[in-house]
Amino acid sequence: MNNIQQQIIDAAIREIESPKWGVTEQFLRIHKVVYDGLRPKVARIDTDKGDGTSIVYFPVEEQEFHLAIYLSTRPEINVSSVHVEPYTCLRFCAFSEKLTLNELASFTSLKYDSIRSYNIGDQKKAGSPFSHRQSRISFELSTGPDEFEDKLKALLDFLEQDINGISALVDKANGYIQAAILFHNGNTMLGGPHINKELIKRMSALSLGIDFDLYAGGNFYK
Repeated sequence: MNNIQQQIIDAAIREIESPKWGVTEQFLRIHKVVYDGLRPKVARIDTDKGDGTSIVYFPVEEQEFHLAIYLSTRPEINVSSVHVEPYTCLRFCAFSEKLTLNELASFTSLKYDSIRSYNIGDQKKAGSPFSHRQSRISFELSTGPDEFEDKLKALLDFLEQDINGISALVDKANGYIQAAILFHNGNTMLGGPHINKELIKRMSALSLGIDFDLYAGGNFYK
């Protein structure tokens, strides 16, 4: 970690320890961020925006969403906004009632997620009397905190490394993107994901659909 990143983290931690933004104060009335010793634990720092904006993500006790402190770094480091970043899981999955997992994997050179992929007939979980009625191959990148658009861009970057293979899984095995998002239900205004024109074009080039499963959790604002 370089000196600038440390300064960004220190500024974000000051906002948590002595809130100047109403959102921070409201959120910390109903939830606690995770501490590592005497300081709030940092889950991730995003300095890749290109416009001088950085984001510091803090894990929240007993929750999957994160408190996100946005900071401008030009001409100096200052908190520019505060959000609760939803937990977002994005996967490309393909299913077949006829093909095995190995046959699905043979369509592409990309490495699949062995934990979340399975064969027809595999037990759904250890000791379960139920088995899967279809094979599934799953591709998932990092599950750490990030904005939805950035996660979708990263997934498409990965899939576009083998356009022919992914297209084959779309055509032959009902391949599509699965999005599971857990929002903070602070005031019932959950917000929602945004998909810009560029990302829509890239999905279209791969003939990709997207399915959303939306959840809400956490405490209400007081």
